[in-house]
Amino acid sequence: MRVVLADHAGACYGVQRALDLASAALREGGGAYTLGPLIHNPQVVESLAQQGAQVVERADQVRSGTVIVRSHGVTPQERACLEGRADKVVDATCPHVARAQKAAERLAALGCVLVVGEPGHPEVAALREYARAAGAEVHVVLSPDGLPSDLPERVGVVVQTTQRAETLQAVVDALAQRGVSAQVKDTICAATTERQAAAEALAAQVDAMVVIGGKNSSNTTRLAEICALSCPRTFHVESANEVRAEAFAGCDTVGVTAGASTPEDQITAVVCALQAL
Repeated sequence: MRVVLADHAGACYGVQRALDLASAALREGGGAYTLGPLIHNPQVVESLAQQGAQVVERADQVRSGTVIVRSHGVTPQERACLEGRADKVVDATCPHVARAQKAAERLAALGCVLVVGEPGHPEVAALREYARAAGAEVHVVLSPDGLPSDLPERVGVVVQTTQRAETLQAVVDALAQRGVSAQVKDTICAATTERQAAAEALAAQVDAMVVIGGKNSSNTTRLAEICALSCPRTFHVESANEVRAEAFAGCDTVGVTAGASTPEDQITAVVCALQAL
């Protein structure tokens, strides 16, 4: 069975930067806090915990010491709380996410901002609060069906960095059909687009696809959804332990891709497990 790795797969710049910053902070000793998981990868979070990184769910649970701001970012209120309680704040927010936060803040001048993304996702929550703190009315939508019926004539639009371009375009088109003038800041990360395009192309050429990454990772889950459209035999796994020979019976070629929060060593382990079948 031939195993083919997608042209673009695995940890992006923002994730690698967050891991490097966390490792450097932990090497200083004394441990550290992260508000929520640093990245959406359970194996990495467990490894960081063994090195002394304690995950807390609320900013007010930090009492002192070092706190590492997760790659998905935090709300302005959470950041202010962390800066008031921690001795040191290490900002591991992905630069692309930080750019989206600034865009949401600037768009607030229009009075109404739409955040295209998944309700409840930490990145989306932060984008929403940056726009609100700057004085805007904010709505989080994931499709045209979620658009409020009473939108003003002009709105600002910002998008979760890991969304599909098609998702953003569908919302923008629906606004245009309703006569709403939209100022759009396309903050979708190029690394996300590259991984999605490479995965989609590979999925159309293989008998099965394996998508590696956290089940709680939105960008990895989206890769699995994209692959499944072209290759119904798509498997989303977090580790090599989930690779089962019977799942690939009769396959001549298996494609592999990985989410932006998946380190190289996890990809290598899965590829080796597939090659050993």
